[in-house]
Parts: sequence; C-alpha cells; structure tokens
Amino acid sequence: MITKKIFNDTETAFSLKSDSDLNRAIFLFEMINRPLLVKAGTSLTNLALKARLPVDSIIKKTVFNQFCGGVTEKDCMPNIEKMYAKNLHSILDYSVEGKEQESEFEKAIERKTNIVKYISNREELPFAVFKPTGIGRFEIWEKVSANADLTLEEEEEWQRVKNRVNRICEEAYKNDVRLLADAEETWMQDAADILIEEMMFKYNREKAIIFNTLQCYRWDRMMYLKDLHSRAKEQGFMVGAKIVRGAYLEKENKRAAKMGYLSPICENKEATDVNFNGLLTYCLAHIKDISVFIGTHNEVSNYLALQLMEDKGIAKDDDRVWFSQLYGMSEHISYNLAQKGYNVAKLVPFGPVRDVVPYLIRRAEENTSVKGQTGRELSLLYEERKRRSGELMKSNRESELAG
Repeated sequence: MITKKIFNDTETAFSLKSDSDLNRAIFLFEMINRPLLVKAGTSLTNLALKARLPVDSIIKKTVFNQFCGGVTEKDCMPNIEKMYAKNLHSILDYSVEGKEQESEFEKAIERKTNIVKYISNREELPFAVFKPTGIGRFEIWEKVSANADLTLEEEEEWQRVKNRVNRICEEAYKNDVRLLADAEETWMQDAADILIEEMMFKYNREKAIIFNTLQCYRWDRMMYLKDLHSRAKEQGFMVGAKIVRGAYLEKENKRAAKMGYLSPICENKEATDVNFNGLLTYCLAHIKDISVFIGTHNEVSNYLALQLMEDKGIAKDDDRVWFSQLYGMSEHISYNLAQKGYNVAKLVPFGPVRDVVPYLIRRAEENTSVKGQTGRELSLLYEERKRRSGELMKSNRESELAG
C-alpha cells in the first residue's frame, strides 16, 4: 500500500537548482500566480515582438530559461545529462508554432526527423514528439475533420501532410524511437485521430511506437479509447496512449458557445479529474494491449497510478508505463518519481527565443487557469529555500563550535 507522500521531498525535487535558480523560479511563479499580471505581460510581450524591440535577452534570462532547455539541441544537452544522472529522462520538443507556409512545414518535418535520428542511440532521450499543425496548415486539418469537400489543390496539400506524418512515423519505427503525436483543438482533431491510428496499425505491430494524445477534459475520450482498443485487438496492433488533461479549455468553450453546439469539454475541473483517472485506470488494466504515457502535474493522479501499478504487479520500470511533466514545472513529482525508480521524462522545449514565445505564453496562461497549481509550486519552492537556510545556519554554527 502506497502511503508515504513522496512528493513532499523538496531536497530531492530541487537538487539540481542553485540558490539563484531557486529564487528565479520563486519570482516567476509569484508573477504567474497573478492572472492580471500574466494578461498584461502577455500583451506587452506580443506588442514588443511585433514592434521588433530588443526584448530577447530579457525573455531568455527569465521565463525562457525556466521553461525551455535552450535554443538548439546542443544547448539542451548539459541539463538533459544532469537530469539523467538523477534517473530523469527527457523529450526534446522543437516548440516553434504558428507557421503557415509549405516551405516552413518541410523545414519542421526535416527538423523533427533529424531529432528522431539524433536521439536513436541516447538512453536519456526515449521519445520524440510532433504537433500535427506544425507540419500542416490548421485549416486543412479542420476541413478534413469536418469531412468537407476539398479542392484539387487541397487534396494535394492533404496528401503532403499525410506523407509528412508517415515520414516521421517511419523514421521513428526504423530507429526504434517512440513518437508522441500532440492533440490540439477538437475541430481539427478527428483527422489527426484517424491518421495516427493508421500509423499505429502500420508501425505498432510488435510494441507501441506511435502514441496518440488523449485530452481528458473532453468527455468523449473514454469512449474513443475503448473503441480504439477494440479495433487494435481486432486488427492486431498495440495502442500507444498519451493521456493529458488538456490545453485549450477557454478556446473550446468560447467556440462552442459562439457557434451554438454542445461543448466537448467536461462541465468542471472535478469531472475532468474523474475522466483522467478513469482513462488512467483503463490503460493500466489493459497493459498487455496499451502502453500509457501519463502526462500530468496532478499529485492525486500520480499517486493513483503508483497504487494501481502496485496492485496489478506492474514493475516500477515497466517500459509500457511512463510519467511526464513539463520542464521547469512540478519538479517535486518528476525527481521524486525518478529517484524511486519509475520511468519519468521531462518535456524539454527548445527553439529560437522569439519563435517559442507562443509556447511560453500558453504555459503561463495554463498555470493561471489551474486552481492551486501555482500555489503548490510556490509553497514547495519556499519550503526548499527555508530548508537550505536552516542547513546553512546549522553548518555555520557547527563551524563556529569547531573553531
């Protein structure tokens, strides 16, 4: 029976943070804990970037260094290697968003496939990741999801998108690298679900290489998972399921209200939690068919996963079960799970400072919208600073006595 609250160990959680790193994190989370400041900061940042003001260094020294690993893969490696020394793996995520041109999509897929090759022999980097709208226009995903008629040009465009998806999935299969496909807005997601399932059918014959992301703030995801599982058993492929709560709540509800359809989002946070824990339980109950990637900063859900693994006799290091949190967040979960021998991977975004600003803004906005999340981060950071202060005072007293 798992009873010890392992996530309260701040010494383990922040073992790689210097005192200055700790103070920077406290400062940033204090800012993020104020929604009005986040809103104002977001507007000012966007205005500064549009005006091409020289704000890159300010962004880089603060929020970028907290939530991103670096500008290039090489920049990220020192921190990745330090984390791996603590048994904590990483996932490199080239987090450039909002591109629209075919040439940019080609560059993105080239970058993603090169990352797959780059990590193929690196134990510290067990997963690659891609965002569907990073390799194809949002509008084409949306149109295919709506079963709308495509023009000849759009048919050709959609074929190029499918070819890019297959290209990165094939590269992952050839290099034995697991690949996570991000989930996005519901009105483009059906096309992604269908395409990623095709990739699972093609490449997940022996084990789960391709993973689709299920956003559990959607009330229909349990039904989707069960149907996917049923088809997988019938057709002889393994399911790769990355489960998360979701990142587009306000946008989803606003669109549903504006267009007059039933919101695809659970009615409240509690219903989302129940849904997430239900999918988690289902995946672990069918571990022979489903490999699960548990992407959550919620302590209760993580404790539930630990308890279920123990109850079902699933080994801590079973390669079909992975935990994950974002770089710069929930260190108390990531590092303590890693120390106990579980499979854990930090998602490490990287890219040019200006290009990853949309990602950074979303991180800040998500933190303000999740009740209690930032407060919990802050309380643990304060606790660790207090612990270090106490250790320093104790050490000074001992030095004086010894002298």
